[in-house]
Amino acid sequence: MQTRAQRIEQILTRAFAPSLMQVTDDSAQHAGHSGARDGGQTHYSVLIVAEAFRGQSRVLRARAVHAALAEEFGPAEGGGMHALSLTLRTPEEYGG
Repeated sequence: MQTRAQRIEQILTRAFAPSLMQVTDDSAQHAGHSGARDGGQTHYSVLIVAEAFRGQSRVLRARAVHAALAEEFGPAEGGGMHALSLTLRTPEEYGG
């Protein structure tokens, strides 16, 4: 069975063909906070470097990632992802 981090990576790889991606489960840092649940898998940080972001504003990039991951969100009580921190760059933005 896949972890949510593995599913996120798989979904985003298909959607954006990144040259670099890092998916970090930050759930342990939010234990006891709103949206956290036993077992974690609720709070994530994602870095994506992809040509697919060229010419897109920060808002459009974030909307595209949220749309790709829509099925992962939902109430924490039901096992859904609660929080997603995004860093979305083109290769030039990341390397420069």
